[in-house]
Amino acid sequence: MSAIRLLVLGAVRQHGRAHGYQVRSDLEYWGAHEWSNAKPGSIYHALKQLAKQGFLLAHETAPSTAGGPPRTEYEITDKGTEEFLALLREALVTYDQKPDVLSAALGFVVDLPRREAVELLRRRVAGIEEWRRSVTEYYTPEEGPERLGHIGEIMNFWVHSADTGAEWTRGLIARIEGGAYTFAGEGEPFVGVLTEGQENPYATGEPHPGDR
Repeated sequence: MSAIRLLVLGAVRQHGRAHGYQVRSDLEYWGAHEWSNAKPGSIYHALKQLAKQGFLLAHETAPSTAGGPPRTEYEITDKGTEEFLALLREALVTYDQKPDVLSAALGFVVDLPRREAVELLRRRVAGIEEWRRSVTEYYTPEEGPERLGHIGEIMNFWVHSADTGAEWTRGLIARIEGGAYTFAGEGEPFVGVLTEGQENPYATGEPHPGDR
């Protein structure tokens, strides 16, 4: 799965309707340009592709009073919402996703009902534990990696990553079950996007010409 697809769909959905620079600014505000491939070119390309595939609806707006070309604003479709939620659920459950995909999913986890988020994360832990059991049938961490030569360090790394990943996920589950955060259907959620005209302290460059 590509993190950029989940990030762009989610960012547009949070706004209701947004132009490319708003999406880019939100993702930079999250630091996504540092931990994912959400670079400006990738964001604009994803917006166009998602619109072509029917997940977003593109609206051409009038030119600004300051001049310049019309800009395109995007709105998520019902098909796009279904895709977004499917990607989000997959990213939370799949234990071997790349870190950028899991990071993207964490940014939108509150878009799900609390109970569903917990259930998905429990499935993630179960997947990690099953993988660890299958690996430790022929690799025993307690014996140390040296038994397999330096190649044993590979398995040592992955088993250690599985243990820390499971521990972190259990901690998140505990926080959610303890009442942390506002999930879907519980009231006004935390707003993690910038309002129109709000300065972004993490912006990396100028708006795209079509977004001025």
